[in-house]
Amino acid sequence: MRLNKFLAVNGYATRRSADTLIQDKRVFVNGKVAVLGQKVTETDVVELKDFSTKKFRYVLYNKPRGIVTHSPTSYETDINTQILKDHNLSGLFPVGRLDKESEGLIILTDDGRITERLLSPEFGHERTYEVTVDKRVTQTFLNALSRGVLIEGYRTLPAQAVKIKRDEKMFSITLTEGKKHQIRRMCAAFGYQVVALKRTKMHNQELKRLIPGAIYPLKANEAKKLTASLGLP
Repeated sequence: MRLNKFLAVNGYATRRSADTLIQDKRVFVNGKVAVLGQKVTETDVVELKDFSTKKFRYVLYNKPRGIVTHSPTSYETDINTQILKDHNLSGLFPVGRLDKESEGLIILTDDGRITERLLSPEFGHERTYEVTVDKRVTQTFLNALSRGVLIEGYRTLPAQAVKIKRDEKMFSITLTEGKKHQIRRMCAAFGYQVVALKRTKMHNQELKRLIPGAIYPLKANEAKKLTASLGLP
């Protein structure tokens, strides 16, 4: 395994920041200064010099429709701009994406370690969405979504799709991956158009009663529960 991946998997840093640690000569393998691109095995002893655990911040945010997650154009507003304006909150980044026309739960943090742990299909962490489409949802349609859908040569992983009883055009879907516009494309493959899309849960964090635009900073015990569930210190 490459050393930067080893550091990321074991919760010390993201791959990118791991490379910085290596360049700064703060990483040692078997007592020797590590080099970029180095590989390690299970028998190697990896040590970090002057490594201390930072107190990271984790904030739940209900992204409103119309706000972009990253890279806004000149006429768009991104999450960082909006939370600075609404909550005087800065120095955080969103984990993953929700497209402009979608809303719901986004985790904001300054802890780059959790990104891969939360988003990679390798870890199988679930994300749940409420979806409204343009016509009545059938069980045949939900069964097809659950089995996985072929999109441009890629078959999506099995999902959990169930009806929402209060509206015949609504259903809930739980995924363990997040391809670009995945739910919209999955629905389109069967002739359905998404009218509204809201993420309600990400791993063990839930949207609960947060109104659009509201935030909820995790308390110390809640943050510890999140990181522990991801195998991080």
